[in-house]
Amino acid sequence: MLTIHAAPLVLPAGADPVVDGAVVVDGDRVTAVGPYDEVAEDAPGARVRRWPGVLTPGLRQWHPLWLLRHCYHPDPREADELGEQPLWGERLTALGDLTESRWSGSVRRGVQRMLRYGTTAVASPGARFRDPLVATAVARSGLTVVGTTGAPGTLLGERPDLDPFAEGYDLPGTVHGPLTVGGRADLAVFDVPDEAALRERGAATCVATVLAGRLVYRAR
Repeated sequence: MLTIHAAPLVLPAGADPVVDGAVVVDGDRVTAVGPYDEVAEDAPGARVRRWPGVLTPGLRQWHPLWLLRHCYHPDPREADELGEQPLWGERLTALGDLTESRWSGSVRRGVQRMLRYGTTAVASPGARFRDPLVATAVARSGLTVVGTTGAPGTLLGERPDLDPFAEGYDLPGTVHGPLTVGGRADLAVFDVPDEAALRERGAATCVATVLAGRLVYRAR
């Protein structure tokens, strides 16, 4: 089924911005990128999803292993005791030795958190994960695993961040790749007016993530 994702501004990252733009998705592939009126005319009967803000390619997370295995992502049932934010460092150590089952749940929740930040690709040496918990969770999620060529050598903060924009790159340097016809339909939508605001406010403004054509995250 054809789906049109429309937004006030589409930033393909490999071409000029498109005001009142849209991306047409058929299955897991992008079939058109352009002004909404033009692409809608060529896709009669398509389902239309209208989003606020800017629509971009999905983002790339350089530090998934650290975020998934050096952070504990609390279960919602633990929120009263542990809060809702990832625990690392001394707070992680204070939890003691976690069982494999508890770690497995944390990793799954960590992957879901990445999707909430518009992430559709994660980097690992050799484009594969050796940690079985991480490999399984990532494979089940559908995230693309890419190599680490071009990865930043140093962090801007004291630790990796779920927000890929925390590395300080512009949009082309933060996305996995540009939106192109025939490419995999990995998209992210942010409730900001333009790219400058996106870089300033970061991926916490994400309101939707589309992974291989599937809507895997939508802000309530």
